[in-house]
Amino acid sequence: MKTLEAKLTFFEGILGTAPNDEDIYRNFIIEKAKSNGAGIDDLDAQEEVAALPLDEEIEKGMTVFPRDSDGNPFLYDYQIKGFFKDTCGMLRKVKGMKSANVKAYKKEIDGLIFPNPRQIVFQNAELDVCQRPLRASTAQGERVALAMSEEIKAGAYIICEITCLSDDQIDLVREWLDYGKLRGIGQWRNSGKGRFTWEELRCY
Repeated sequence: MKTLEAKLTFFEGILGTAPNDEDIYRNFIIEKAKSNGAGIDDLDAQEEVAALPLDEEIEKGMTVFPRDSDGNPFLYDYQIKGFFKDTCGMLRKVKGMKSANVKAYKKEIDGLIFPNPRQIVFQNAELDVCQRPLRASTAQGERVALAMSEEIKAGAYIICEITCLSDDQIDLVREWLDYGKLRGIGQWRNSGKGRFTWEELRCY
């Protein structure tokens, strides 16, 4: 077992992904967990809902960052896992990449690789709002809607630890973190949002 401590510095803004609506979010957490066979209950859902910044100044249709008890925005540990799954799924298609040899990669990341802490707090976080159009082709024709998200500006960083139960997975994690400069974390990644560079602080 090895643990990698990493500092991720965002050179593009990163967008919040949590809906700013208590009931929608609680129901979504519970229903998604049930469909995945997880044993989440209403108390677990309430913990995540309590972290939402339900402020009257933030519009209901906006996606936001959860906040810790001191009001600081953070990422959940599972969002780092989600980034790893997305990244490994892409890099498996590239010859010569370590990820190309990983079978059942989603199951492996879920069961053997653990980012922590649970709440990974942003440092040097300056908040803004990002508005962008969403276009979709529907049976009624082209539709355009305006999406709005809380955004943490470029220059913010997080520090987290990633524990790998198998020592050889550390090099996989390094490969995935390298990919962060090309495709980031959070919403609107295809536009370049959420991209980061990283620094290895220690490995033990």
